[in-house]
Amino acid sequence: MAKTRRIMLQDMKNIDMLCEILDARIPESSRNPDLDKIASGKKRMLVLNRADQADPEATSKWLAYYRSLGYTVIATDSKKGGFNAEFTAAVAQCCEEVIRRNEQKGVNRTIKIMIGGIPNVGKSSLINRLLGKRSAVAEDRPGVTRQRQWFNLAGKYDFMDTPGMLWPKIDDDEVGFRLAFTGTIRDEILDVELLACKLLSTLAVLYPEAVVKRYNITEVKADAPYDTLEEMAKKRGFLLGRGQLDTERMARVFIGEYRDGKLGRMTLELPKHTGDSADV
Repeated sequence: MAKTRRIMLQDMKNIDMLCEILDARIPESSRNPDLDKIASGKKRMLVLNRADQADPEATSKWLAYYRSLGYTVIATDSKKGGFNAEFTAAVAQCCEEVIRRNEQKGVNRTIKIMIGGIPNVGKSSLINRLLGKRSAVAEDRPGVTRQRQWFNLAGKYDFMDTPGMLWPKIDDDEVGFRLAFTGTIRDEILDVELLACKLLSTLAVLYPEAVVKRYNITEVKADAPYDTLEEMAKKRGFLLGRGQLDTERMARVFIGEYRDGKLGRMTLELPKHTGDSADV
């Protein structure tokens, strides 16, 4: 992470714009506060990625919120095609002053864009979608991109893909859990049953019906999530020897199905002042 930060600081002087990729399910929790310092004075654009897995109503609120703060922002799904026009139009809007200044000087050069964000948020997949081919290495796990890579689009835009970067210390436990729910933090360092119970408590407030329907259980108990996890394991037939429930297996399946969008389109936080219980 420290190495990535140094590289970004060094390259920022050659960049016209920072495009920060966020997870539409947790937009504010997936924003790296260090990027505000690294990109100070640069044009900023936000992309709410994985919008196909997020609650559409919540995404609309986030788009309005970030636009009210002066950001150029769009929502996208990095796995489907057909968004190049929307993306390039947003870049043109964000870099309008740069483009106009180049035209006035008679300078014909590409717009240089740094693609930044936290690990596993879909930066490389988004670049591949823009290019229409698999150029940037992308996998659904954190830490795949390990060095910066440059790519050109239509001779007009140069993209620099950067490794995912978390900030040194996550002080807010709720932010840490949201990052873990979506796979930003490596599963190997987590207690999977604790994580599943925390996610169940969160969904008990936000989307209880979706969990009940998916696992055919009676209810989601916000104050007793392990009881809910046991009922889910029983319904799925996840058993150990002597009839003991395999809650660890159930926890892994539950978290995986949430990440794959099998529980439905869910957003785990909302902008401030919307009147919702998950405001941030």
